[in-house]
Amino acid sequence: MKKALTILSLALLGTQASAANITVWSHFGTTELTWLRDQAAAFDKKTGNKTTIVTVPFDQIPDKLIQSASRGQGPDVIVTLPQDRLGQLAAAGVIEPMDKYVTSKSDLDKTALQAMTYQGKLFGIPMFAESVALVYNKKLVAQAPTTWNAFLSAAQKNTGNGTFGYLADLGNAYMNYGVISAYGGYVFKNNGGTLNTKDVGLANAGADKASAFLNDLRYKYNLVPEGVDGAAAKSAFTDGRLAMFLTGPWDMGDIKKAGINYGIVSFPTPPGATGKWSPFVGVQGTMLNAYSKNKAAAALFAKQISTADAQIAFNKAGGRIPVSLAARTKLKADPVVAGFGKSISAGTPMPNVPQMGAVWGPWSNAIAQSVQKANQNYAQILDKAVQEINGNIK
Repeated sequence: MKKALTILSLALLGTQASAANITVWSHFGTTELTWLRDQAAAFDKKTGNKTTIVTVPFDQIPDKLIQSASRGQGPDVIVTLPQDRLGQLAAAGVIEPMDKYVTSKSDLDKTALQAMTYQGKLFGIPMFAESVALVYNKKLVAQAPTTWNAFLSAAQKNTGNGTFGYLADLGNAYMNYGVISAYGGYVFKNNGGTLNTKDVGLANAGADKASAFLNDLRYKYNLVPEGVDGAAAKSAFTDGRLAMFLTGPWDMGDIKKAGINYGIVSFPTPPGATGKWSPFVGVQGTMLNAYSKNKAAAALFAKQISTADAQIAFNKAGGRIPVSLAARTKLKADPVVAGFGKSISAGTPMPNVPQMGAVWGPWSNAIAQSVQKANQNYAQILDKAVQEINGNIK
């Protein structure tokens, strides 16, 4: 009996020794924070670990992690960070490659996985993503406009007498990247998953054609008046005066409240384009602190909250678009998940390298200038922008 108790005591001591205290930094609030706490409670009950959630403002997490990680004061896992900060954090050595923890990737959207990969290594488990897509009013557009001719016909039919067929912020580089990509433009050349920051494709022949097409939407087809931005487009759509507009999941709450019967599809291939429309995709995922002493347990938690069931619950909590293919299948009746899910899968991850910071200013100015008046000198405008980008990178 005494021997049996000794064995039991040793087993309990072994269990206690293996249990970990995990600190999680998260920017989530309200219902998403409740979801995360529920996930942590379930994880702790299952594993015997203790997970502490610390709320940190979204924009402060990267800098705080860089400052605190090497001193052992940071979190074990971050839930979540976007891929556009991933390159900076990986270069600083504060996040851990996760390939050895994520042995199966078949259920995760390939675009999302690419977004979380830097220099050939997976530095985060993707959890949710967003991109833009074409949202249309079914009362004004009976059939989903999946071809350029169908789109143009529906847009022109609904333009006039106080209504609009199509609106978008034509001067917004992020919003219109899908068009640039369709014509063969790109930010940095992608060589087998590695971005060549010395090869900027924002002033090639395809990028010139893309700017000409955006200009045509305003001055040739007379669809998008000057001065229209995203807020104006959304207002017209929720008022029922707009047939189609380009937006992301962030506007769907207001559209639902307005009672609009909507559909969501990818923007059709524009005329003369060599490829399909491929919008920018933003992805957020969980990342491990490279200095954590509890990496195995932290990775186990990160994997649990990224499963299909967890992503479905997360979608119910805050409406985010899951990157789990199984989760999307189970949520296929949700037009927001189905519509934006297809757009995300067809999209291009926003570059996750630090050099992207040198791109936004000159590029955004060039795109805005390209649609300020008819028949601009697109090559001159874009060449100047790329020269400035290359100078900024150097």
